Amino acid sequence: MLTCAIIDDDEINRLTLEHYVELTPNLKLEASLADGIAGLTFFREGNRVDVLFLDIEMPHLSGLELLRVLTDPPEVIITTSRQDSAVDAFELRVTDYLVKPFDFARFTQAVQRVQSRVVPAAAPAPAEAPANTDLFVKVNSRMVRIDFDEVLYVEALSDYVNIVTAKHKYIVYTTLKALENRLSTFPSFIRVHRSYLLNTQHIESIEDNTANLRDGHFVPIGKSYQDGFYKSLQRI
Repeated sequence: MLTCAIIDDDEINRLTLEHYVELTPNLKLEASLADGIAGLTFFREGNRVDVLFLDIEMPHLSGLELLRVLTDPPEVIITTSRQDSAVDAFELRVTDYLVKPFDFARFTQAVQRVQSRVVPAAAPAPAEAPANTDLFVKVNSRMVRIDFDEVLYVEALSDYVNIVTAKHKYIVYTTLKALENRLSTFPSFIRVHRSYLLNTQHIESIEDNTANLRDGHFVPIGKSYQDGFYKSLQRI
């Protein structure tokens, strides 16, 4: 939402601009003033707006004179009956100008130009934090951190599971089904046998429905799991 003020000594022009502001959802009118003196008072009282629709030719204090005395003017859209007068206004770094009589399409274009200057571009979305691949598991009386990217496979052992990495084996008191649910956020883990969860990242080859892993490990692929397993692989 942009706040705005209108300063124009012509009542018809002011009413036209007020109507256009009402038709524009992202504009809120804070003041509509009849001359430059009233505009100067408005700003010297500490009032602030995002955009000012300012007539150039006004008695006592013209629009250009008002701009020269304001120390921190808002974005300005000049309203004038003479296009050549707008050239002088650009020396004061106005954003745009509207030549009377106004039309709503040109008014909207000027407002959009202000909005592109006032409203900062959306900040890029923060980079997603890398997924946490660690889990703590209880091994005997210790809580051990395991990076599941390093796990080759998990084997069911009745009420326990055997979590196997290239260097270690961890016997953990849980069921394979419970651990499978915990690993549901790890897409590389697939149930390939009633007794095995396999980390497909570590497959080196597949032969005779057996996944051959690094360091001589292998995992059987159960018949009822073969269709789903092979469909999950990227293969040529």
